[in-house]
Amino acid sequence: MSAHVATGSENRQLGHGGGPLRPDLQQVAAWIGQGTRVLDLGCGDGALLDWLARERGCSGYGVEIDDAQVLACTTRGVDVIQQNIEQGLDMFGRRQFEFVVLSMAIMATQHTERVVREMGRIGHEAIISFPNFGHWRHVWSLALGRMPMSTAMPFEWYNTPNLHLATILDFENFLRRLGMTIVDAAFLDERGRRVTLMPAKRASTAIYRFRPDPAAASDSAAAGVRAIEV
Repeated sequence: MSAHVATGSENRQLGHGGGPLRPDLQQVAAWIGQGTRVLDLGCGDGALLDWLARERGCSGYGVEIDDAQVLACTTRGVDVIQQNIEQGLDMFGRRQFEFVVLSMAIMATQHTERVVREMGRIGHEAIISFPNFGHWRHVWSLALGRMPMSTAMPFEWYNTPNLHLATILDFENFLRRLGMTIVDAAFLDERGRRVTLMPAKRASTAIYRFRPDPAAASDSAAAGVRAIEV
């Protein structure tokens, strides 16, 4: 399946911009330096890439499947590829981007391990944010016999798009099993404030910055992979 690339550069020149970033995206942006090349998977309305382009002079692409969100990206001036990340990211070359981002979307991926391995192949570093299923309110809800709901997980059990839920410890073990090295991590409460004490129980959202461990990672790039010019 070929991907459709929607170019939003002209709209950015016309001055289209957005409001303040979501708290987890603020932390993601804090880790990304000036002039960096970024790939944002499941980029939504392109808020992160728009901010990075305007404030940090960054370049890159968003990848998004939803028609309305793709339109929102182009309105903001964000270059977006309409593609399902589950169907493969082999259009991108090895280490083509400094950062590959997946924010608050890993829970909805079916082939989670494949997606994270691809992030490690495409980027020098990767950043993932997700709701912490180990938050004490979630544990309490389960103890009362109810599936948890929160600001980070605002769905009922019957209409949730989430397929995979993880605690902070689960995710750290997952990264290590894939041969990834954790570079940094940040934890936020439901108001977007930093949590430093007992984050495994008190943090609503976890954000991890990681990269492939050179000693454990293998070069899985196939010959003849066609990379998008950035």
